[in-house]
Amino acid sequence: MMPSHDHAPARDAWSAMLRGWRGRCPNCGEGRMFRAFLKVADHCPACGEALHHHRADDAPSYFVILIVGHVVVPVVLIVETAYAPSYWIHAAIWLPLTLGLSLYLLQPIKGTLVGLQWALRMHGFNPAQADADELAPSGADLTFANQPASKRATRMSNPKLH
Repeated sequence: MMPSHDHAPARDAWSAMLRGWRGRCPNCGEGRMFRAFLKVADHCPACGEALHHHRADDAPSYFVILIVGHVVVPVVLIVETAYAPSYWIHAAIWLPLTLGLSLYLLQPIKGTLVGLQWALRMHGFNPAQADADELAPSGADLTFANQPASKRATRMSNPKLH
């Protein structure tokens, strides 16, 4: 049975997401969330909150594509319909705009998602519940991993050996 976190104080998702958008710790809003462009710091330098639990994965990229596509494509269509510029003008305008918007939005959107995960106590952000990803592998996993590659391939391809 999984422990409940009903007794834990509620975390405001909107303020955590806003702090994440600004690149700040979702807990205190003071420390920097990122130690590099898209690399989340392991801990907040101001309050010590662990941030390494996040699992943003590819979600920020998908949201950036969704947003930039919905902003740029209608404008491209309006400009093409109204002025019909040459293709090189389209390339000179829309490629830098698309690239610039994408790079501008990537870090804030990732910060927002990390803040949301923190507020909802997802992926290890709940101190009362151990994250399954951080548990040590079982003995069977270690035995299988320590076998030579030829034995592992044979074992994986032959269902009778399982």
